Amino acid sequence: MDSQSQPFFVRGPSAGARLLFFMAISLVLMVIDARFNYLQRVRETLTAAVYPLQRLAQMPGQALERVNGFFVTQQKLQQDNLAIRQQLLEQSQQLQRMKALEAEAATLRRILGAKEQVPGTSMLVELLHVDRNPFLRKIVVNKGTQDGVLAGQAVIDADGVVGQVTLSSPFSSEVTLITEKGQPMPVMVQRTGLRAVLFGSGRPNALELPFVPVNADIENGDVLVTSGIDGVYPPGLPVATVSNIERNAAYVFAKITCSPAAGVDRNKFYLVLQVPRIDDTAKSSRPSLAIEKGEKIKQVVVPTPSGANPNP
Repeated sequence: MDSQSQPFFVRGPSAGARLLFFMAISLVLMVIDARFNYLQRVRETLTAAVYPLQRLAQMPGQALERVNGFFVTQQKLQQDNLAIRQQLLEQSQQLQRMKALEAEAATLRRILGAKEQVPGTSMLVELLHVDRNPFLRKIVVNKGTQDGVLAGQAVIDADGVVGQVTLSSPFSSEVTLITEKGQPMPVMVQRTGLRAVLFGSGRPNALELPFVPVNADIENGDVLVTSGIDGVYPPGLPVATVSNIERNAAYVFAKITCSPAAGVDRNKFYLVLQVPRIDDTAKSSRPSLAIEKGEKIKQVVVPTPSGANPNP
């Protein structure tokens, strides 16, 4: 069996010749495609054949991008949610402050309106704190003797009587509310003119009207106003509204419960009525300066009826 010997070196075109050959073919194909568009179908076929390979090659990168995007999106959503929640909390706080300011402004407008209707001078005071003793109905306001607030002066709001100043210091004053246990106040039934004395019951929103006869002309819903006979409260200020009447023939007096007209436990601003003191009134009624200096004045003789004793 004859065997043919293979040459040790394979001879053929050189690498440069092959490069030139393929470059020439490429140029010819490019010119033909540019001039006559013969290779368009071939290009479309090759593109369709290679497309699955391209998609397969892109899948790992796209999967990695999706995973990264999922975690980035989730983290961004969490941050956005936190930012939105914080913004909502801030806006809620601002809204609450705005509502509080609106309510305060409305209260001030009402009190200023009441100030114009009350005779004499009055002073606007602000609530500092409520007495810590739960059995006492007292509040402390931010004005004292330095501002002209004195013990005994009446305190009201836009709806009616709140109480009376019972202790005054230089920079603050203590106000005893009308609901304080046993706190008396002369009142009058606005509808009939019936006079009585109203007492605090010690409860937040309850007043008692004792010593009213069973057959007295008083009904549920009657408004009680200050009578003015005590010299502390000007007459005609709303005090309370009759809420319940219990009449029993076995008793002489009816059991009457009233609700305060003023906001004794809810307002922040009040008016202190600075009515003239009794000693000031007495000073104003003293003789004139001429009399004090000893000047002579004519004595006024009041004629008496005949038969009457001029010096009883």
